[in-house]
Amino acid sequence: MVRYKKISVTTDASGAQQAAREGLVVMIVDVIDMSTTLESALDAGAALVLGASPDNVRVPVPVSPDLIGQEAARKATEVGTGIVIVAEPRVGSEQERLSRCQKLLAGIYAAGGKVEAVVPNMGAETPKLVSMENRVVVAVTDTGGVAFDAAFQEQATVITGTVARTLTQKGIQPALTAVRRARKHLADHRGIAIVAASRNSQEDILAAQFIASLLMGDIE
Repeated sequence: MVRYKKISVTTDASGAQQAAREGLVVMIVDVIDMSTTLESALDAGAALVLGASPDNVRVPVPVSPDLIGQEAARKATEVGTGIVIVAEPRVGSEQERLSRCQKLLAGIYAAGGKVEAVVPNMGAETPKLVSMENRVVVAVTDTGGVAFDAAFQEQATVITGTVARTLTQKGIQPALTAVRRARKHLADHRGIAIVAASRNSQEDILAAQFIASLLMGDIE
């Protein structure tokens, strides 16, 4: 039962890394916009969503976007599909976005993956730009992507959640989806850490706390 599992809320890439080291499921919450974008990708039928660090990021824990790229390529090959990269800046050229993803791309190409599109990180609007059905979607972002990457270096059970409106969900539905996703993974882990991607984002912190409260059954 969930009530016997550890449920904690933490922040940043360092919190994500520590939680992963403890053997917890790690849920990244980056409301504006990484986890909202990836939830919308799942709404659109994505086969798998991942996060990765951009190149040259300064972070006090190890990250390896090339390893994320290899995992994306492996999964894409497994399901016979391509990869969609979500990257920043939101307003800018595809070349600008690609320039921040060279390590991820190296991992993808080394493992035989195919990149089908590169789109901006715009939350619920992103899947309207390109088909994501059955694709592997990787979000390369400065907060949520980095936190996901840091946790993934320690163990592979890293998921995302949001409370914001997504492509097909509104109101409390995205938060309830996050809770269902957490419960699905809890059976095989000693607990879960819900990670606000940035301690400087009240949106992320409040969202992580809300999802934790729902998971603990404090809110119906």
